[in-house]
Amino acid sequence: MSESLFWLSDEAWAAIEPQLPRNQRGPRRVDDRRVISGIVHILRGGGRWQDCPSDYGPAPTIYSRWRRWSRTGIGPRILATLGEAARAGAIEPVRLRPPGRNPDREDRNRQPCR
Repeated sequence: MSESLFWLSDEAWAAIEPQLPRNQRGPRRVDDRRVISGIVHILRGGGRWQDCPSDYGPAPTIYSRWRRWSRTGIGPRILATLGEAARAGAIEPVRLRPPGRNPDREDRNRQPCR
């Protein structure tokens, strides 16, 4: 595993684990902690979902979990819980960016309008 990857601390995991859905139908979900760490990794780096490191699991799994949880309100609730824990000093704050957006790259490549 690379040191540049983001992994939820035990304290952060304890804060968000109660927010996760339980008793869902269908196949058993893969490791939630690993998938959520992958989601936060992408959101804090502003990268593309397809470029998510394989240490977090398959990129389609990371993306589809975020998309499904965002639609149902679970994703924003998890991020809000992480924010509250950071403000309380329980975990280190994480700065997030929208996926697929890298403001540094966009500024360099932007052409003036004519």
